[in-house]
Amino acid sequence: MINALRKIWKFAGKEKRKINESLVISFVYAVFHMFQIVAVYYVLLGIFQRNNSLRPGLIALIFLIISIIGRTVSSYFSQLKQTHASYHMTADKRIDIGNRIKSVPMGYFNDNSQGQVVGVMTTIMSDIENTIPIVLINMLSGLINAIVFTLMILIYDWRIGAVVLIASILYLYVTSLMERQSAKLTPKRQMSQTKLVETILEHIKGMHIIKAFNLTGKGDEKVREAIKENKKANMNIEKSFTPYNMMQEAVLRIGSVSIGILAIYLYFNNEMSIVNTLMAIIISFMVFAQIESAGSSMAVLRVVSSSIDQVAELNTMPQLDIRGQSFEIKEANIEFRNVDFSYGEKKIIKNLSLMIEEKTTTAIVGPSGSGKTTLCNLIARFWDVDSGEILVGGKNVKEYSLDSLMDKISMVFQKVYLFEDTIENNIKFGNKNASYDDVVEAAKKACCHDFIIKLPNGYQTMIGEGGANLSGGEKQRISIARAIIKNSPIVILDEATANVDPENEDKLQIAIESLTQEKTVIMIAHRLKTIKNADQIIVLDKGEIVEQGKHEKLIDKKGLYSDFIKIRSEAESWKL
Repeated sequence: MINALRKIWKFAGKEKRKINESLVISFVYAVFHMFQIVAVYYVLLGIFQRNNSLRPGLIALIFLIISIIGRTVSSYFSQLKQTHASYHMTADKRIDIGNRIKSVPMGYFNDNSQGQVVGVMTTIMSDIENTIPIVLINMLSGLINAIVFTLMILIYDWRIGAVVLIASILYLYVTSLMERQSAKLTPKRQMSQTKLVETILEHIKGMHIIKAFNLTGKGDEKVREAIKENKKANMNIEKSFTPYNMMQEAVLRIGSVSIGILAIYLYFNNEMSIVNTLMAIIISFMVFAQIESAGSSMAVLRVVSSSIDQVAELNTMPQLDIRGQSFEIKEANIEFRNVDFSYGEKKIIKNLSLMIEEKTTTAIVGPSGSGKTTLCNLIARFWDVDSGEILVGGKNVKEYSLDSLMDKISMVFQKVYLFEDTIENNIKFGNKNASYDDVVEAAKKACCHDFIIKLPNGYQTMIGEGGANLSGGEKQRISIARAIIKNSPIVILDEATANVDPENEDKLQIAIESLTQEKTVIMIAHRLKTIKNADQIIVLDKGEIVEQGKHEKLIDKKGLYSDFIKIRSEAESWKL
């Protein structure tokens, strides 16, 4: 229990203060809670004194009013602080993870790691933010109340207090046994929860394949199995807790009965007055309520602890060292010096050296898997090189802060992703400070203004997630408008025209020309018309530059590039 609470305190970050304040207020609540017992005591005194005095009744009323007001106010502030701390600590942690993700190498992300991150950010974090208030309010407040209650009873009568103390210790012992059992099963339950999220995420992503192959209702075995495993894990926890819950109940009920029996025994032996005897019997029904509330939350504490452990695992995500400086560059040239790069054990780029002059266009071609996209991603520092260095504007990319480096680079990907937001905001993603007129101007240059104004709400039209309600060519032109408005000196085009239909290709070429004017351009392309006018063409094969030069020169060499152009020309001239 102590370790779990330490984890919560560490996880709380800057919210520790509010938790500490809530605990102090919980102690005040416990004192006010005792006042109602005092009120009952004065009522009994008034009944048995038989002197027709109203004084005990008035005192009881005063204590009761103070108790009600005190408990209401302290409970309000205590729960408010605990709940505030809970939701804000998880919000802070989500932001922290989001910031960490920005500096994670792109190669880290695959279906499994995405599922883990999504699972932690959604299900696991929800478990924490919904459970921590229950744990803090019920368990810590309950324990504080139980301690204050027990101390008061010990002062009132040490014999009754001893019974309360023994029963409480036995109850906490049984609870600790249950917590140990929870420690064995909760990680399995949390893993099944994460696996369920991963599987459902994968299933949703692949829904078009399932429908295309008519596997609806048949291709979901993994989802069904994940649901079954999650149900099994949750049921195992509940089944394992049942015997301990019964033992907890037995200890407290026996404790209550023992208090009543002891009080009656002491009364008949003339060791306790009738008022104190009745008071002890009343106390026997109330004394264990708070510790019972605390105990019921201790098992949940293990769930919180396990959830925090899973969140902590994201701290092990590999990180790029993004500390650096903000540099202005005089020349937007790019240089590779003896660069090596691998994905795990697989060598992708091998001792590659290359100079890309400012305001020139470099086309990169080569067979699939030759390292074209990797080369471009290394410039943007999506990964760090194994050896060698990459210079932008004469400085190693590692010397730049990540924000400073990315300010100098605009990227247009083959697979365009648009956010579920307005078209205007999607274009402004390239420059948050851009005005509406800037957005329209960029859209016109990207040849997408005409189709945008025909949409129901023009630039305020909401785009579906990923741009689902736009065609491929329309999405691509919006992404180019986004890059135009960013106005970076270096532009990287990763097969930006690969999947565009002929109807949109001409418009896309005009958009690309607007984007790349007076810029240093690196493009991965397969279409002849896209690459033949490049200032230099780099031919990659197995991570090495095998040919380099202009189109005519490489055609005359009759090498890999010449073969590539021949195959592409035949493919593009083929007609039905």
